[in-house]
Amino acid sequence: MNLRIRALLSGAALLAAALATAAPSSPQLHQLAQQEQPALLDTLRALVEVESGSKDLDGLAQLAGLIAGKLKALGGEVSVIEPTDLYRMDDTPARVGSMVKAQFKGRGSKKVLFIAHMDTVYLKGMLKGQPFRIDGNKAYGLAIADDKQGVATILHAVALLQKAGIDDYGTLTVLINGDEEISSPGARATISSTAADQDLTLSFEAGGVQGGVRLATSGIGAAYLSVEGRASHAGARPEAGINALTELAHQLLQMQDLSAPDAGVKLNWTLAQAGTNRNVIPAQATAQADVRALRVADFERLEQEMQRRIQQRRLPDAKVQLKFEVRRPPLEAAAASRALARRAQQIYAEIGLPMKVAEVATGGGTDAAFAALHARGPVIEGLGLTGFGAHSNDAEYVDTGTIAPRLYLIARLVMELSAATAD
Repeated sequence: MNLRIRALLSGAALLAAALATAAPSSPQLHQLAQQEQPALLDTLRALVEVESGSKDLDGLAQLAGLIAGKLKALGGEVSVIEPTDLYRMDDTPARVGSMVKAQFKGRGSKKVLFIAHMDTVYLKGMLKGQPFRIDGNKAYGLAIADDKQGVATILHAVALLQKAGIDDYGTLTVLINGDEEISSPGARATISSTAADQDLTLSFEAGGVQGGVRLATSGIGAAYLSVEGRASHAGARPEAGINALTELAHQLLQMQDLSAPDAGVKLNWTLAQAGTNRNVIPAQATAQADVRALRVADFERLEQEMQRRIQQRRLPDAKVQLKFEVRRPPLEAAAASRALARRAQQIYAEIGLPMKVAEVATGGGTDAAFAALHARGPVIEGLGLTGFGAHSNDAEYVDTGTIAPRLYLIARLVMELSAATAD
């Protein structure tokens, strides 16, 4: 057997064995987690009150400074990374938001990574319509669920570990990026390379309305179809033209059977444009598609088939080109991640709470997929608070009743992983 494969399998087995014999519930740790809730809510208010759309570089810089300051106050070695080598996609801006990185040194050997993002999908000025407020057990605010809560949860998970005296890990690394909502063109390489050397990676997107965790997320792709024809007068000499719109319609129709929903492959054409005037045969036509897949290989097969089909033209003289982007790879459930999720369920059960583990992706993609590309340890998504309303005009909220259980769970997972040692 290949030595690297043997090492990976033995590492996963070791982790599963260690988690299966984990320490019992700690009432003291749970109490400390409950005591952390007011401070987390204060932090959440501060984060929400800084608007940080993905293209709002001033707002992102302000928020990065706030987060970096809090991590420094916790004793971390902090740096603010300005991405320069961007992965260029069709809509990638010239500059993207920075990334905040912090590292905390412990007494052990295990490496733990926490990731979240500080950018949002909202335009500057929208905060006034959705300010921070608390109503019962719900905290509302613009982008509070996606992903200001994730940043706040990380900050106070670190604080809880310190207050509980849990420092048996080797290093605890925190990465907060400012370009997730535009497919992480600047952060993806850093996330992937950092996670490759970690024993555990926890990603802090919201836990959904049921407060579970996710082991799989969809990959997100995009297809760009362009047709070049020839313009001509639509009334006097239409036969002299090459109708790019006609060819585009042909191409879209011949690709309409490429989706395979049962296998998680979805290809949907969502944008199109053609022509300049009513009385001119269009010389240019373009279309864009949203693409989803559950496996990296599905993207590869789909692109190959699309490239093959565009060779079949209705108008032989039309020029057809296809550009395919993998904007975010899928996160695929792994054995070590399943073992960790089962342990998370047991920890929640100890405090009388259920936990749903989603092993099949439902459509959305996250940075956890970049972390998992070369990860040696388990990668779990959805460690954030229970939340609702992301990417919508409805008021976003998080369930404040999930703060203490989430902080407790995170501390227990870090504590138990840190206690796992090689034979």
